This record gives sequence, structure tokens and C-alpha cells, in this order.
Amino acid sequence: MADAAGRIATLAEEVLGTPLPIRVRAWDHSETGPPGGPTLVIRRRRALRRFLWRPGELGLARAWVAGDLDVEGDLYDALDRLSGLLWERDPATAPRSRLRTGIQALRDPGLRTAAREMIALAGPGLPPPPPREEARTTLGSLHSLRRDRKAISHHYDVGNDFYELVLGPSMVYSCAYWDRADSTLEDAQRAKLDLVCRKLALRPGQRLLDVGCGWGSMVLHAAREYGVRAVGITLSEEQAAYARKRIADAGLTDQVEIRVQDYREVPDGPYDAISSIGMAEHVGAVRYAEYTAILHRLLRPGGRLLNHQIARRPQPDEEAYHVDEFIDRYVFPDGELAPVGRTVAQLEEAGFEVRDVEAIREHYALTLRRWVANLERSWTQGVRLTSPGRARVWRLYMAASALSFERNRIGVNQVLAVRTPEGGASGLPLRTRDWRG
Repeated sequence: MADAAGRIATLAEEVLGTPLPIRVRAWDHSETGPPGGPTLVIRRRRALRRFLWRPGELGLARAWVAGDLDVEGDLYDALDRLSGLLWERDPATAPRSRLRTGIQALRDPGLRTAAREMIALAGPGLPPPPPREEARTTLGSLHSLRRDRKAISHHYDVGNDFYELVLGPSMVYSCAYWDRADSTLEDAQRAKLDLVCRKLALRPGQRLLDVGCGWGSMVLHAAREYGVRAVGITLSEEQAAYARKRIADAGLTDQVEIRVQDYREVPDGPYDAISSIGMAEHVGAVRYAEYTAILHRLLRPGGRLLNHQIARRPQPDEEAYHVDEFIDRYVFPDGELAPVGRTVAQLEEAGFEVRDVEAIREHYALTLRRWVANLERSWTQGVRLTSPGRARVWRLYMAASALSFERNRIGVNQVLAVRTPEGGASGLPLRTRDWRG
């Protein structure tokens, strides 16, 4: 009988219609595939059972999180080699599509031999339970207040110590702004916060609302460096407690307030400026018009909004768009990305005048690679602070996201908009370099 790795590779090629681009090692220590690069390690038969019971991305994700599936060698190289199977843009020709249809074809009488081979490799057994790190946030309607709070808690309430390890001293969980690729992460994050403040033209005494304030880095920087009075809102109790301590330690409790509050619950506009940095991805398509309308209402006439948001590529068939199952179950439950054009259109429909869109996807790739390096450098501590599965989720999603930004599969944009008053005086200078600083 052939070794397990060879049988898996043959079956995969039959189903996918293309050879596996990566070396494979199975639980019996057999290996096959191109040498000299990373190796996909199938540690247990259970990985195949997961895939049989949930074919496609979710089965693979569960196997990875549980440690049934692993990569030895350069994770970026491995993901790059597998990118044609995972991220091919054309749904008609993508191996990923062939993967789905191929698994369905295993039920076809003509491929019963392949189906029996897959079952023999996987071994008998009931469906393995999902890893405990998988989100269970389906209570309540999509993007209701209750469900959004649970989704945010899944991602952000995993321990502030873990986020300190990954993010570093800045505690900023969004794309940094790099003057040079060899800048420190802390300098690049400080540059991003300052860029946002300059685009908003913050001045002493103004009121700033930071929607999705995280651990308080934006409101702290704006209060300390620009003299504003700031309100930061988050749905995470852990973030709020951490941010309040930072504010107290900085002696800024008279200038900065942190609330555990949804953007739909803010009662006290108008504000002179609003920042929303890496938060709109959680809003959801069904709520985006409401979100932009609320921000417009909370902003005074002449006030500025800076919306910093990840964007996906437009799809030929937008109705067929779906969120990746790995991201939805393990990283950002109920999160949704939209093309930047749709974001701009909805801001305009809410009454904003959009004045500038700056695309900075390369900056996010650099940021993510630094976060991955931080986690890998302190891997044992990261596992201790969370769980082996949680650390594996973060490492995979951040590395895959870095490659997606580098390959232009996703982008990130800072959209500057104004609630232009009647009469049309926006208050912006004639040249963008003047208000960018």
C-alpha cells in the first residue's frame, strides 16, 4: 500500500486538477512533493476527517486551529505557494472553486473510488468537534446591538497582555504609517495617529469622538499633542479598562472619557471631529447607511470625519460575495469588507463631502509583518497568555492578511470627509499638502 503522503497528493491532484505546489508530510512520516521549501504537515488523520465532514475552507481552518495541520518552514512562502488554491480571483477557473466542486464530485458514481480512498485515509469516526476558539455569535439578528457586542468580545476580549505582546507598546491595532520600511513599529504608529490628527485639523479645546477607540491610543495622542477634549467608545470591557488606566496614568482624565458604548447609542453631539480607525469593518452592509447617517448627525457643520477602513476588491457578481469562513468563525465574526467606492458613495449619500482618499495598503503589509514577528519571537508566552489554538489563529490570519495586502487582494484607505455647511465653505485649504502637514 502506498504511503499516506503519496496517496493524499494523488487524490488532491485528481480533485483539484493540478499538482500540489507544496511538499506534504503525513502522520506516518511519509513525504512527497517539491523539495527545498516549506512543508505542509498533516499530523493526524483527524485533519482529513474534518475536511470530509466540512469540505472546503472551514474544514481546513478547523484542522489548522486544532493543530492537526501545520506548516514547517516559512509560513509566508507556504501561503504564497497555496495562494492559487486559496485566493484565485476568477471564480470560474479558481482551484478553490474546483476544490468545492471536486468534493461534491466525490459523491458522483464515477468518482466513488476516490471517495472510498479519502474515507480510508481519514479513518472511521464521527465529525470531530470544532476547536473551542471557534466563534458562536449567532444569537440575535445580524448586527443587532447584542450580537455585535458578542462578536467584538470574541476578538478583543482575549487578554490585554496578549495584545501587548503582538502590538507592542503603542497598543494600536490598525495600519501604521511608514516613512521608511526600517522604521520602528512604534514610530510608524505614532506617525499614523499624527496623520489622522492633522487631517482632522485638530485644535485645542475641540471635541473629538473616536469610534472604536481600542486601548485609547488615538484619544491619548490627540489630547496630549493637540489639546482636544476626546471621547472614545468601544464595546470591549477589557479595552475600556485598559484605556482608562492609561488615561489616568497620563493625567488626562479631565480631557478624555472612555465609554463602553455602541456608535448607535452616542447621545451628545455635535463633535468638531470624528475618527473611525479600523472600526467600520464591523458595521456590516445592512447597517452601513445607518452608520454614516449617525456620524453625519454627530458632527457639527464644517466638522471633519476620518474613516480608516479595509476594503476588498469589487466582485463581478456582488451578490455572490461571501466572507471567508476562517475569518468569520475565528477572527472577526460578522465582519464585512466593502469596496472603497461603495464606502465613498454611502458617505456622500449620508450628506458628507468626500475630500480625499489615501490608499495605504503597503503600509498595512509592513504593519502585519511586524505583528507576526512579535508573536513568533514570543510564541511560548503568546500561547500561555491565550491558548495554542488562539495563537495559531492570530499567526495565520496576520500572515495571510499581509500577503493579501501585498498582492492587492485587499486594500486599506483613509477617507477624509466634511459635513460641509450650507454655502459650501468646506474649511479646507486649497492644497492637500497644507492640511496633511
